[in-house]
Amino acid sequence: MVKLNRIYTKTGDNGTTGLGDGARVAKNDARVEAFGTIDEANSAIGIARLHTGAMPELDAILARIQNDLFDLGADLCTPDRGQKFEWEPLRILDKQVERLESEIDALNARLKPLKSFILPGGSAAAAHLHLARTIARRAERLMVALAAIPGEPVGTPALKYINRLSDLLFVAARIANADGAEDVLWVPGLTRG
Repeated sequence: MVKLNRIYTKTGDNGTTGLGDGARVAKNDARVEAFGTIDEANSAIGIARLHTGAMPELDAILARIQNDLFDLGADLCTPDRGQKFEWEPLRILDKQVERLESEIDALNARLKPLKSFILPGGSAAAAHLHLARTIARRAERLMVALAAIPGEPVGTPALKYINRLSDLLFVAARIANADGAEDVLWVPGLTRG
């Protein structure tokens, strides 16, 4: 259980922060960049949810994802380097990835196939979901870069989860656009004159 008695500790005043395993790293460390961007995606989803109240099924999916993103942040914050902990570190599990896949499939079944790329926009919910999607893609790039650093493990389920998340957010944005009816289609070369 998390217990926060104080909001500021002053331990990061020197530009470092603590990981879940007790290590201190720079605040611009690749691992901190990755889980910080996960937090940013979570915040963007929170803003999108301000506009999904009339879509309870979609809002419930997004609420579960927000919780999962804290799990993902905890996973990244406590790298598995084979050490023993007094507690079981929180890890993203394959079943969380499978749940995302099921939700993507169920939502996508409601949509007509795309015949063009779509522009981020349409409804407020869709626009915010597209923003969350692009932040999730950036988080994925950062996680892949982190995993490529020797001695910086990133779990396979965590990488799968963040990859599926951006897919789900894309489909969710289409759902938020009246099941794709209000998608803004890209018209190649439209403004070239």
